[in-house]
Order: sequence, then structure tokens, then C-alpha cells
Amino acid sequence: MPVEVKICGIRDAGAMDAAVAAGADFVGFVFFPPSPRAVAPGDAAALSARHAGGPVRVGLFVDPTDDALAAILAEVPLGLIQLHGEETPARAAAIRARFGLPVMKALGIAAPEDLAAVDDFAPVVDRFLFDAKPPPGGPLPGGNAQSFEWQLMAGRTIPKPWLLAGGLTPANVAEAIRTARAPGVDVSSGVERARGVKDPGLIRDFIVSARGR
Repeated sequence: MPVEVKICGIRDAGAMDAAVAAGADFVGFVFFPPSPRAVAPGDAAALSARHAGGPVRVGLFVDPTDDALAAILAEVPLGLIQLHGEETPARAAAIRARFGLPVMKALGIAAPEDLAAVDDFAPVVDRFLFDAKPPPGGPLPGGNAQSFEWQLMAGRTIPKPWLLAGGLTPANVAEAIRTARAPGVDVSSGVERARGVKDPGLIRDFIVSARGR
């Protein structure tokens, strides 16, 4: 099957149009105000409305309340909720049940033992995203342009679809996919020309490199 690709941190029309044109499977809107890639719900809705169909619209949340989720979902037609904070399996299950949308849980990885959480979350989420564990005390749970040892994923049986993230670029994504045997990849900072500003050309290059064409 073709490698799945998610372009995260979409904030402007050029990035949205490039992701759609290049055939991204997912586009991510960041609803976490401290992030330089954060987007207002109304702006995300307008970007989504530029294209009928196309990539799954993903909302990235960090330890969201039900009220925050409900408010954003009232404006933005999301197809997948990405939980990128300290959510527990019980919280992930509750969000999935209340809002009736598939949930993807992001896990920070730095060592083999960090993958132990997969067993706890697998019964209650639909997908995983494996990202580099952020530096201690860092303000952002992801999007830090850091990678982890891709070999940690090789040979692992992950019972749900998953994406590899963390420090990926057009130049290294093919190697990352081969090493980790990843069925999909997620990129944010690796396709930016400045912090929080996507480059349409890099988006296209990344997707071409990820799919080997």
C-alpha cells in the first residue's frame, strides 16, 4: 500500500492547496495556542472549505477539555482527533465515545520502554503517531524538529495504523520509512521555510520522497 502522509500545522491557503494537490492523506490543524503553528478555528474552517473532499482533516489537541473540543468541532469539520498531550487511555476512550470521531494518540519515544504504552492505548484508539519525546521542560509536545532512533520501530508489531514523526524532511523521509518500516509519516517543521510558515515546494517534495516517485 502507498505510504500515508500527513502534513501538520497548516495555517495558510498556499500550504493547504499544496498538500491537497500533492495528494496528502491527512492535513493537520493545530489547536494548541503556545504552538507557532496554532490556527484559529474559524481560519481552519475556511482553509478546509477551500477543497471538497481530499485529505482527512485532523485536529491536534493537547489535553483538551470537552468544552474546547465541542467548540472547535462546531466550527471545523474534523475527521480525526489527534491527542498530543498527557491524555490517559480512559480519557482517549471518553473523547472517542462522546464525539464519535476516530482518535489518534501521539506517543513520545526516546527509548524502547516508551513503546509500552501502545498496549494500554490500542484498545481505545484508532491510530498512533510516534514522535520524538520533547526535551525536558520544553513548551511543545511535538513539532520540535527532533527525531528519535527509527530502528526502535523496526520489527515492532503495532496493532493499529501508525505514523512516524519527528525531524522528518524531504531529504531523510525515505530512509526513515525504510528503517522504521513505517506505513505512514507526519511532518510539520520539516516542510517550513520559517518557523510556522509552510513552503509549498517542500510539501510537494516531501510527499514525492515519501512515496518514492
